[in-house]
Amino acid sequence: MPTQRQHRVNQLLQQEISGIILAEIQDPHIGFVTVTGVEVSPDLGHAQVYVSVFGDENKTQETMAALRGAAYRFIRGRLAERVALKHIPELHFELDETARHAQQIEMLLHQVDEEWTDEDEPHDDQ
Repeated sequence: MPTQRQHRVNQLLQQEISGIILAEIQDPHIGFVTVTGVEVSPDLGHAQVYVSVFGDENKTQETMAALRGAAYRFIRGRLAERVALKHIPELHFELDETARHAQQIEMLLHQVDEEWTDEDEPHDDQ
């Protein structure tokens, strides 16, 4: 369970990283990204940054590589200018698959619903 301070830092970092990615990064390798959450370690030395990427598998991989590469240094540098923390945590970008999983579940439920509807319709076997 995160402490109150961790919770505040999580929210602050999520907001700031989202803003930096949206407004300041001009890397064509980074697609449409949403920062879905941030979890800092108890010592605030590391932060897991969860992102959702809109696009196919290739675009997702390209975006994640860019975020973990040059954009990482850029984002961390901008955070140092914007947030009042003694040390800026090491950022670890992780792909958040929640939206993709939800979409797959919704698709499966829709298929099941269609199959049940087809079974309920009267068949003219005569």
